[in-house]
Amino acid sequence: MKAEPVTVTVPLGDRSYPIVVGAGLIDRAGEIAAPLLRQPRVHIVADAAVAPLYLDRLQASFAAAGIASAATLVPSGEASKSFSQLETLLDALLDARVERKTTLVALGGGVIGDLTGFAAAIALRGIDFIQVPTTLLAQVDSAVGGKTGIDTRHGKNLVGAFHQPLLVLSDTDTLDTLPVREVRAGYAEVAKYGLIDRPAFWTWLEENGRAVIGEGVDARTRDAARAYAIAESCRAKAAIVGEDERESGPRALLNLGHTFGHALESLAGFGDAVRHGEAVAIGMVIAFALSERARLCPPGRAVRVVRHLADVGLPTSPAEIPVDYTVEAVWNAMLGDKKVADGRIGFVLARDIGQAFTCAEISPETVRAALAEALEPRR
Repeated sequence: MKAEPVTVTVPLGDRSYPIVVGAGLIDRAGEIAAPLLRQPRVHIVADAAVAPLYLDRLQASFAAAGIASAATLVPSGEASKSFSQLETLLDALLDARVERKTTLVALGGGVIGDLTGFAAAIALRGIDFIQVPTTLLAQVDSAVGGKTGIDTRHGKNLVGAFHQPLLVLSDTDTLDTLPVREVRAGYAEVAKYGLIDRPAFWTWLEENGRAVIGEGVDARTRDAARAYAIAESCRAKAAIVGEDERESGPRALLNLGHTFGHALESLAGFGDAVRHGEAVAIGMVIAFALSERARLCPPGRAVRVVRHLADVGLPTSPAEIPVDYTVEAVWNAMLGDKKVADGRIGFVLARDIGQAFTCAEISPETVRAALAEALEPRR
């Protein structure tokens, strides 16, 4: 028997919404979504690789609840987070005559969620949307919190809008069809929450991380570990988003590892060389190493982070990525990050495991030294 779903609420007053985490939710999507819709009509935007697995079941669930649905497929991959694909999607939605009361449904990983959410934010000056994330990374991070957007040649997520979903449905069964590399990449975002402000969760992950990945355990243990990790990650993010929806304060902590990680992704061309979560894992290691170098954090914490991330199979050094990174190239890529203010890069650093904080006072020389050390292959 499958466990009952867990519901986590993102507390935003009259715009609060539920995140439902559990098994078999795609087959219950219509039932769960129906009370929230402004009209019994949805338009599903699906990843072309995910659609054969889940689209028919999702549409059947809406039909069973008396909800009409249509679908548009979007090519897989980061390249779909582009102006050209956004235009194609908007034209498809308008061709289908979506109305202001029509709800979009994003079916896929973070790319589809970000693209669909941005389209929902600007189509007809704003319509509702629902997230049905099918990757671990999307379930614990990108589908929650209302950040939507696309990439440009200048960097990742530089064009977008804050637009909160009506509902997030995280069906843990969808993780069973993911390649293990994708599960590991999503796990980096899970680990991030422990490192930000939940040291007890980090300790739990050190003991149970391989179970979340699905290594060396039976299916029942794996599923229970995943459900707990996803729900706990969503609780962590919901608390921060509820306090700071538009990243004017504490929400910036969610960028732990991302300033470095986005630079690594950008220089790799957002391709197969490095996944987002892999880049974030390396970025978190660099952030802790920089914290130690600046004497903000006790020694040994970066080693602890490296040990656990490596234990679950994540890369922990840029040297593990088949890209010829240089200190200068990474530094210049970071200068293009959307979090730069007055020409200064804002970093998320740490005083200890579970004690992250924002800082813009680190000297460029100290950062460059940390980057130089990070770029050296580990012996």
